[in-house]
Amino acid sequence: MGSGKVTSSEHLDWQGRHVTVAGLGVSGIPAAKALHARGAHVTVVNDGDDARAREQAAELEALGITVRLGDGATLPEGTELVVTAPGWKPDKPLFTAAREVGLEIWGDVELAWRLRGPDAAPWLAITGTNGKTTTTQMLASILKAAGLRTAAVGNIGVSLLDAVLGDEQYDVLAVELSSYQLHWAPSLRAHSAAVLNLAPDHLDWHGSMEAYAADKGRIYEGNRVACVYNVADKATEDLVREADVEEGCRAIGFTLGTPGPSQLGVVEGILVDRAFVEDRHKNAQELAEVSDVNPPAPHNIANALAAAALARAYGVPARAVRDGLRDFAPDAHRISHVADVDSVAYVDDSKATNTHAAQASLAAYESIVWIAGGLAKGATFDELVAKSAKRLRGVVLIGQDRALIREALARHAPEVPVVDLDRTDTGAMPAAVQEASRLAVAGDTVLLAPACASMDMFANYNKRGEAFAEAVRGLAGAGA
Repeated sequence: MGSGKVTSSEHLDWQGRHVTVAGLGVSGIPAAKALHARGAHVTVVNDGDDARAREQAAELEALGITVRLGDGATLPEGTELVVTAPGWKPDKPLFTAAREVGLEIWGDVELAWRLRGPDAAPWLAITGTNGKTTTTQMLASILKAAGLRTAAVGNIGVSLLDAVLGDEQYDVLAVELSSYQLHWAPSLRAHSAAVLNLAPDHLDWHGSMEAYAADKGRIYEGNRVACVYNVADKATEDLVREADVEEGCRAIGFTLGTPGPSQLGVVEGILVDRAFVEDRHKNAQELAEVSDVNPPAPHNIANALAAAALARAYGVPARAVRDGLRDFAPDAHRISHVADVDSVAYVDDSKATNTHAAQASLAAYESIVWIAGGLAKGATFDELVAKSAKRLRGVVLIGQDRALIREALARHAPEVPVVDLDRTDTGAMPAAVQEASRLAVAGDTVLLAPACASMDMFANYNKRGEAFAEAVRGLAGAGA
């Protein structure tokens, strides 16, 4: 490693190097500890200076790591490399200062990739606007069913650094990656990767849809075996075409329809593979039944196909795909059935925090009383409402930006009854469930798919979903 700054070499001597870690938390703390353990002089900078940050700082300072709270804008003198938490925006003054003196900026994913050992497990990587976590967990379940040592890691909450540097040995990793993480991971080269879908999201961070898509597309760079894309989402295929991959890497599509050669799809309720079979122009391999997918909503079947494609790219047998999908249990607040009350189903999809996710959720049911609203994050709702209007029996609106949805409903579904709850306190949820029960009739689904973030009313989407489930259970206990 030369003097003055860290180079792009894969095998780095960290001894005595000055590295600035931007941000505390789930990525910053493991990064600081890993670099310090390798002999680097680590300075952690953090915008915040609250009680939690001071507690984390004390933990690092006890190891001999320098921590600077309340100033994440100034580049510490002598810095040779910046390692950032993924959420820090690219236009922060710290990064501007680093670029001006020619320093590289890595994210925690990039650092994990660089610190991998020579016999490290390959990565099967997944990104997309929606469905990343579910697909990554499905993939891990399939890999485990094949007898492989694996884990679901990355943006899913398990630090990649911990997975790469820990004592446990893996055969292969199922890696969820956000657009933020991909932005800061220039040298990542996955075995195979998938972009599930693309819809406007996080544009305040990326600056434009084009920049957002480009960061998602980084996941395909250098892929060795397969670039998996969504046949129904041309933008994902375009990213495959633009990627610089290794010789022999294949484009593999997944579709809810009948698959063509080099695709996975659905035929008469069966998930089939026409990509990883002999003579794919004539043959197909049965993988699983639609009923093996939990829940068997269209967007979740697409998730299962993407997971299956990555597993098959790694050489997993068909039986393991079926067994892994059967073993998989989705996380809470993802199109989760809470209860049936008076022949009305109540479903919690609080995780549907943007319009793309809400549209997928709404498409899973025929007659819906929709509970929606929250923080719109700059989103518009006309396309969502227009595509879903025929399924709506009624709508109950909550949250700060509910007027945006109400106006879209007036334009595209004026005949649908709307209850506008003019409140943003947490007590609005029981009232919303009560109003929804009044609008619903036997056979309907009351669906919480807010299409908005939760922070105007709740700490996070989990708390919002819990409030919905509690209100539904109260409804059931009262006999509706």
